[in-house]
This record gives sequence, C-alpha cells and structure tokens, in this order.
Amino acid sequence: MHDEIAQGVVLLHLAATLFMVGVIWFVQVVHYPLFARVGSSGFASYEQAHTRRTGWVVAPPMLAELVTAVLLLWVRPAGVPLWAAGAGLALVAVNWASTWAVQIPFHDRLTRGFDPAVHRRLVATNWLRTAVWSLRGLLVLGMEFQRT
Repeated sequence: MHDEIAQGVVLLHLAATLFMVGVIWFVQVVHYPLFARVGSSGFASYEQAHTRRTGWVVAPPMLAELVTAVLLLWVRPAGVPLWAAGAGLALVAVNWASTWAVQIPFHDRLTRGFDPAVHRRLVATNWLRTAVWSLRGLLVLGMEFQRT
C-alpha cells in the first residue's frame, strides 16, 4: 500500500512539475515579451485580467507540486533518494520565493500601467524561475526513471 501511494505521489509530482515547465517557458519566451505590444491605453486592464486568469491556471499545479514535494520526503518510492526529494523541495521553495517576492510585486506595479523598466525587470528576473523549473523537470524525470 505504501509503495502504491508513493508511486501516485511521484506521478502527481511529475505531472504538476512538467506542466509548470511548459507554462514557464511559454510565459518567458512568448507571453511576457508580448506585454510591450499591448499598448499603454489598455495595459492596466490587460494586466489585471492576465493576473486573475493566470492565477487560475498556475495555482492548482503549483500547490500540487508543493504538497507532493513535501510528501516525497516521507513517502518516497524505492529508488528515489532522500537527497533528490530534498533538492526538489528546495527548488520549489526558490520558485515560490521568487514568485511572491519578485514577480508578484512587478505585476502589481504593472497593474497601474505599463512601465518599460518594470517590464524589462519582470522578464529578466523570470529567467530564474524558468531555469529552476527546468531543473526541477529534469530532477523529477530522474526520480521517475530511478523508480522504474
């Protein structure tokens, strides 16, 4: 029973992380750069809608990723080392910290209107989350291959 639960946790963790890897690369390469083309007159309402709608897309997988990262410290399947689960949770913490301390404040500033400097900083600092989620994707794929 324990191994079945652990396998389910790993699979949910894998799905949530890989979903977020795809989302973050789309946001970094396509979505954020296109903010500059929205236009000043409608940007504030665009940013408010973007923030609201994006939250509905990313909150569930980010929460699933966080919960399963914590669970993997206790219910690891055979073949998944403790260091991998610990490193995965540390990387989740980096993404959450960056999201709350950096990206959300930049988005809050952009809801008042487009500011090219804030936009550039949003795009530049988001590379950290892009890199960390990419690394997490490789890590959880490694976990999956180690357990099979």
